[in-house]
Formats: sequence, structure tokens, C-alpha cells
Amino acid sequence: MTNRLNKAALLTGTIIAGAVVATPAMAQGAPDEPAIEASQDAGVANEEGLIVVTGSRIARRDLESAAPIAVVNEEEFELSGAVNVENVINTLPQVVPGFTSNSNNPGNGTASVNLRGLGETRTMVLVNGRRWMFYDTNQTVDLNTIPQFLLDSVDVVTGGASAVYGSDALSGVVNFRLRDVEGVELGGQYSITERGDARRFEVSGAIGTAFADGRGNATVYAGYYNRDSLFQGDRDFSAFALGGESTDDPLQQFGSSTVPFGRINTPGSIGISATANDANDNGQCDPGEGCAVLGQGLVIDDAVFDNAGVGRARTGDLYNYAPVNYLQLPQERYLLGGYADYEIGNGHRAYAEVSYVNNRVDAALAATPVTGTFNIDLATIQPFVDAATFAAFQELDQREADASAQRVANGLDPLASAELGTVSTFVQRRIVETGLRENLDERNAFRVLGGLTGPIGEYLNYDAYYMYARTRNAQVQNGNISRSAFQAGLDGTGTPINIFGPNTLTPEQVDAITIRAQNGDISALQVASAVVSGTLGDFAITAESDPIAFAVGTEYRKVSSQFIPDTALASGDVIGFNAGEPTQGEYDVKEFFAELAIPVRFGSATLDLTGAARYSDYSLDAVGGVWTYAGGVEFSPIRDVTIRGQYQRAIRAPNVGELFGGSSIGFPAATDPCGQDAAATDATIRALCIATGVPSGSVGDADTIQLNTQIPGLFGGNPNLEEETSDSYTAGIVLQPRFIPGLSVTVDYFDITIENAISTFGGGVNNALRLCYNQVQDINDPLCQAFDGFRDPTTGAITVDNPPLFLQANAASLKTSGVDLGVSYGTAIPFSLFTDTGEQRFQFSFLGTWTDTASFTPVAAFPDEVTECAGKFGTTCSATPFGQPVPEYKWTSRFNFIDGPMTTSIRWRHIGSVQDDDPSTDYTAFNGIEEIDAYDLVDVTFSFAANEMLTLTAGVSNLFDTLPGNPEFDANGIVTNRPNSLLLGDNQEQANTYPSVYDVLGRDYFVSATLKF
Repeated sequence: MTNRLNKAALLTGTIIAGAVVATPAMAQGAPDEPAIEASQDAGVANEEGLIVVTGSRIARRDLESAAPIAVVNEEEFELSGAVNVENVINTLPQVVPGFTSNSNNPGNGTASVNLRGLGETRTMVLVNGRRWMFYDTNQTVDLNTIPQFLLDSVDVVTGGASAVYGSDALSGVVNFRLRDVEGVELGGQYSITERGDARRFEVSGAIGTAFADGRGNATVYAGYYNRDSLFQGDRDFSAFALGGESTDDPLQQFGSSTVPFGRINTPGSIGISATANDANDNGQCDPGEGCAVLGQGLVIDDAVFDNAGVGRARTGDLYNYAPVNYLQLPQERYLLGGYADYEIGNGHRAYAEVSYVNNRVDAALAATPVTGTFNIDLATIQPFVDAATFAAFQELDQREADASAQRVANGLDPLASAELGTVSTFVQRRIVETGLRENLDERNAFRVLGGLTGPIGEYLNYDAYYMYARTRNAQVQNGNISRSAFQAGLDGTGTPINIFGPNTLTPEQVDAITIRAQNGDISALQVASAVVSGTLGDFAITAESDPIAFAVGTEYRKVSSQFIPDTALASGDVIGFNAGEPTQGEYDVKEFFAELAIPVRFGSATLDLTGAARYSDYSLDAVGGVWTYAGGVEFSPIRDVTIRGQYQRAIRAPNVGELFGGSSIGFPAATDPCGQDAAATDATIRALCIATGVPSGSVGDADTIQLNTQIPGLFGGNPNLEEETSDSYTAGIVLQPRFIPGLSVTVDYFDITIENAISTFGGGVNNALRLCYNQVQDINDPLCQAFDGFRDPTTGAITVDNPPLFLQANAASLKTSGVDLGVSYGTAIPFSLFTDTGEQRFQFSFLGTWTDTASFTPVAAFPDEVTECAGKFGTTCSATPFGQPVPEYKWTSRFNFIDGPMTTSIRWRHIGSVQDDDPSTDYTAFNGIEEIDAYDLVDVTFSFAANEMLTLTAGVSNLFDTLPGNPEFDANGIVTNRPNSLLLGDNQEQANTYPSVYDVLGRDYFVSATLKF
């Protein structure tokens, strides 16, 4: 008999997916329901048994998914002790961690999800099947805004889903399902590490009730979360910044007076450049031009002042910035919200949702390093230096005057510092007297939604809603230095400043050069959507089949965002936090979409065919009208076996930041080829370096060409960007053998390719340098033109005084492929301590991923220049969307033993080994790291249901206290012992490791309680 879909049952996908609005949530904690599983029917069922799976808007009976879906149930958040959503999501093998609570530099106090490592902007985040609010011009969702304590489940879908949900879902969809509350729920949790620090505390409450004789339901909630700070100096492995391999030095700890075996540098140093005297502009240091090193043992172009006013030659000294950087960012968050629905008559229901989040997060960096070329008035600085140093300045002053006169005689312009009494010099000074650079982000976000749903006759239903979300961020920065005031303090036009030694700046001088800066972000999203779904009457392919089902609809979206810096930041006068110009922009899109599901039943076999298409008309001229589409098939010859596959074409329109972003300065890790040995021996590279502005005497001299491991650049948006496109394929098999009750196995292959990908021109500073000088080797090529005229004429270095400009471009491609394996199993064990039955339940869940390919091609014109990041880590892959180490093998598994009221749970997380991505450098020759070994963490949790109202939970994460090892140093600060491979040098992201991937807190305890009545 044909199963008729009646008008009460035919709810649209957006309502059925949002269990809290129109349908009851599925029961949680069933004996055979694993906390994490690979599923083919993840969804929420209504009273009629209809299901909507994430990735579709069609409500169907027994509809399964052609795309692989990983489901994280409420139980996983409870057993893992996770208060923030990121802590569970980032453990999934399909996810490469984005920003987390351990991301300080880089980091911005938010938590994002990066599905498959293809970039957080290419992962769509939904809540109850609808878009959530974003927080910045990149239109990224902050997971901190989602109420974890109300989660029913999280569905993670692989592959593009633009045909169903619109732009952004190139790598897949993460859908957070909130649950209805019946009665009152109160909860609290406290976490602290074994070392007694990094405290975290949360309290939450929710009230849910039916009203108007059951015609309506409402839930309101509130939550408070507080997280303490933890500094890198609080852990031995991160207390000292390791580095040196990239400059062919032994892996060395460059510290301050706190180094283990004595002082090897000073917090403040100044370099005095004497090479600005190329009178003939021939890139060479000709006799009489003043390029030689002065006597008296003082190297004028690299002098360090250990003692006030007394210079010495610099010997590779660097400042230990590590101890005062955060290892865990402090956070304080308030959540408020509610949702309700009400039947207004004849099956028509009105529904509403509202949420508000106040989130405050601090970040802290070491004191501001001032770097750049400044004019110095000799009379101003004379009181601050000894006689020998002042004499050196006078000699430099005379050389500049002589070189300037020679230039005039040669028909060239005079030097700017030609006048006696003034010299132009390169300065590096860490302004430790100001204290830390601190920035406080306070984000206020709200989201409101209202809609109607109901029947249209017997076979159809409608759903229409409008949503508005807005986020405002205010950031206050302390510890910045005003470049103009610093310059005025050296050239005699302002308050004189004494930078010649550690702690030489007086409070008055500090006040004269410091500046507080502020900026803000305002982002808004509007969505208006209307869907009609149902069936073609009772029409079905066979008498045994369900009717053919469909959904058609239209959607309007408008996004707007702006970045508002104050005058100091916008003008570039700030040194400390990166300066940037304002950004403001908006666009909208009108869309029409349709889906079709054709179920076929014949005997014990089933065949399901699905298709979807969407036309989107963007107000952006470079995008215009675009099509996305998808098709899938599932075939079950018997109930035990299902074979499935899907193809999807998806798009991502450029976001506001990529389109309209004002130029801002950044300091990415990079290597300048003109400072490498090959530049001095390879005639082609040498000639190109000279042609792009490097003095011939500096070619191949890393100490002159590259002053540190970071090279500055200006980065900005491009209003002519087009959309990105992706093609994703998935194919798999689901095994549910009846002869092994409780066992389910899924194996799925995925292949995602993104073309026309938006990225920084040339793939960023490092990649553009590499391509220009090692591949293109043509001064007229745009890649090389990016650096021509942007080098310091005296040293050839790329400096903050004139950084090159890199705009966004549709020039890259991304590809990832691999296999997901999911296993879940539940059975009875003949042993019990807490029940009279003599047995308990055992649950096992496993989710694992083998990543075969994770590649990034930064410039389409060079298809052979591919960065492969599968099984890799390092500075090259860090500059790609993959960002973090991408192991070939990653899995998470959980073992639950449920003995009446007691649940004992063990979680095992595994991250495979990864190799260094730079084949040109053998880091082991410099006491460095070429491979990070495989990594395993074990967590244990005990949960006890004291009664029907009260549940107590306690657990320990990282049971065996697996951390990067503590380095051992010799008397010169050289690392003599590295306990494990998690302790990195130049290949680190921050804290001598990758703190979002590898645990940095250590053994961590939590206790929680939940009260329901």
C-alpha cells in the first residue's frame, strides 16, 4: 500500500531540521546510540516518521543520504567535557582545526571550523538547517555563539551543497541541531589542569513548556562562561622561542635575561645603517661612498646596546617574545535566547527564534618591536650615547654628506640626510617599557527569525521565514607606538627619546610615543526564504514505492560588513598591531531552487535517485547569474548493504573582505631568495635581484636582505573577483549486517576540487618570491613586478617603510581526496555492578579519515607548482588554506560501558605523523625537526545518573599528560636535548608547536552536574 504523505506531515526541510521549532527531538542516550557515528539517515523525525537529512529540504519517509554524514550526538559533548563547540568539532577527522582558544598569534578570539582543510570561508555553518550569524568581513561564523548546552546533535556533511543551501558550501556543511526543553534544566561545569591553571567555568539554564492547551511550545535559555588566561611562560616547552634553522644556525633559544644559562641578548637594540651612500646608484659600494664598517669594534649597520649608550656588534641576538604570549586566551561570554512556535489554526504554525551573545576575549603579544628607517638628529641623541658611539654617528654623518655631494656631481638627486647633523639609519628597538601589546575584543551579536509553515491542500506544505542577524565588534588596542611620534623623538621635533639601551625610556618618553588604537566591525545578514514541498499526489514509480517528492523555493540574501579603524590605524601611523584602511561593502543575491527525490522499491531492493539545482543572481557584476546542481543515487540490493554516490557542483561568491577590503599590512613568514646562497652563485637569480632593487653587494647576504623570518606586505580586496567553483564526488558503501546485530560500517571516498579559488596574488609573499626568482625569472612578469621598486635601496630588504601590495585574485586551485571510515557497534556484556539484570551495554564508535591528497596550486598559470600538504607540515603548507598539519591518518573513537546509572567512557584520539614540507632544508642538520611523530591522546569520563533529575559527570582529558617536551640547553643557549618531536623550531605556528592541533594544557580535569525537573 502506498504511504500517503498527509498535510500534517509534509513539513519543509527547514522546519523539520529545526526540531526545536516544529517537531520533537529524537531521544538521546538510547543504549545502542553511539556518541559519534557515521550515518546515512542523520535527521529529525516528526510524528509521522518523516525525516529531513542535512543536505536536503525534502521530507520523506525513511530517506537516507547519498552523501556521507558524520553525526556528533549530545552525549559526546557531555562525555568530553566540552563547553565550547570547537573542542569537539576539531577532534573530528574531517576537520582541520581553525582558530581555537589556544590561537593567540595568529588568532582573534574566535573559534571557526575548517572542513577538509579547504578554508573556513568554504565551510557552511547552519543551526537548525538555517544560516547562522557571522562576525567579520570574511563572513565567518564564530562557534562561540552557538549554545553548546542545547545541542541535540551536529551533522557534518562532506561535499558541496550550494544547490540546496546556496553559496559557501564548497567543502561541506556543518549543521548544529538545537533541542526542545521540557521543564527546567540547570547545568554547571568546572575545569582545571593538573598544574592548577587554565581554569574554565560555565553555568547554564533553560526552561521549556507547552502553552495554550498544547498549541504552542517555547524554550528560553541563558548561559555564562568564563575562561582564565594561560601564558606560554607557564609551560616549560613554550617559555623560550626556538628558532634558527632557516638561517643555518643550530636550533637556539634566543632569550632575554631569563634564559636558563645567562643573558645572551638585550630586550632593546638599534641597528645603525651606514650603507645608504651609493652615490652612483649602481648597486655597488664604490670606494669613498662610505659603505665600509667603522672601526673601534663597532659595526655601525648592526649595533646592539646592552648597556645604556654603549654599543657593541650584534651577534644574532633576538628577543624572547614567547613568555608573554597567551597559551590560552581569556574569555567571558553571556548567551541569551529562546525559540517558540504556535499553531494559529488548521495546521498553520508561526515560529520565532531569537539569540543574543556578548563575548569578550583578550589577546596579548610581546612589547612592540619598532622596525624601520628613521632620521636621527645627532644633537638630540648625543646625551644618550657614549663618546665612541657618537663619534661613529658623526663619521656616518660625514660619509652621507660626502656621498650626497658625489651624487650631485654625478647629476643625481642628493641624499635626504645630506645635511650635516642628521643621519638616516635603520632602527630595531623592542619597546619593553610599554609592557605588553594587548587587545580586547568585545562582540555583541544578535539574531532574530520569524516564519510561518503549514499545509497547502493534501499533498503540499509551505514554509516561509525572514531572518536578520547582526554582529558588532569593538577592539581596543594598548601598547602601540606612534611611528610619527617615534620619529619626532629622534629628529628633535618632539620629546627626545632614549632608545640606546634596555629600559632607557622614561615614563614621560613612553607617554610621548605610545598610542591607544581602536577599531570596530559591523556585519549583518538578512535572509528571506520560501519553500513549497510535498509530493506529486500519490504518484509513485511502483506500488511499493513512496511517492515522488519535491521541493521548490526562492531565497533572498543580503550581506553587508564594514571594518572601521580609527585614524591612527587607517593612516598607518601605528606600530604594534597591524594597521589597515577601512572596509565597507555589501551585495545581495536572488535565488530559485528545486529538489527532486524518486524512491523506487522492488521486493527487498531499494533505489533512491535525488537531484537538485539552484540559480543565483548576484548583484556583483563579476559574478552575475550562476547555476549549481547535484545528483545522487543510493542502491540497496538487500537491507544489509547500501551503495551510494553523489556529484555536486557548488560555488562560493567572494565575501565582503575579499571584494572591498582596504589595504592592511601583514607580516607573513617568508624567505627572500635574494638573501640565499644560490642568489650569489646563480647568474640569473643574481641579475634579477639587482634588477628588482637589490644592491649587488647585498645579493646572497641573508643578514642584510632579510632582517627576520617575516617579510611585510600590504594586502587588500579586489572588486572584480569572480565566484569560486567546486566539483565534489563521493562514493561509498554502508554495511549493516543482520547476522551481527548492532554493527554498522560505512566506507566513503571523497574528491573535492575547487577552481578559480580566491587567494592572495601569487599565493602570498613567500610563494610569490619563490616563483619570481626561481621559476619565472623575468623582470616584466607581474610576479616580479610585485617586488620591483619595493626594496630598500640601501640594503635590498623588503621593509615596512615600502611593502609590496598583494590583492586578492581568482588564481588558485585546491584539491582534497581520501576515504572516511565509520564503525559503530553496540552489544550487551554479561557483567554488571549496578543492575539486577547481570549485564551492561557496550558501545563502540570510530570515525577515521585517510587523506590521500590535500593540494594547493597558488597560481593557475603554473599548474606544476603544487604544494602537497597531505601528510605534511611546515611554513609552506601553513600559508595555504590547510594551514595546520594534515596527517594522512586521523581518527577519533569512543568506548562506552553503560551499567545502569553509571557510564564509563574512554576516548582515543589519533593524529598520524607528518613530514616537513620544505625539501630544500634538512632541519636535522641544525638540530631541527623533519617529522612530527604520530600522536595519541586518551580521555576518560565517568557519568552517574543519581536519579531521574540529577546527573553527575567527571573526567580527565589527556590522561597521560602528553605535551611537547621541555628542551634542555647548554651554557650558550643551544638546545642539547629535545624530548619529543612535538617541540618545533622555525616550523612552529606558535608556542613552539601547533597549539590548535597538539594539546598544550596537559592533563585536564572537569566536573559537571545537570539537573532536570
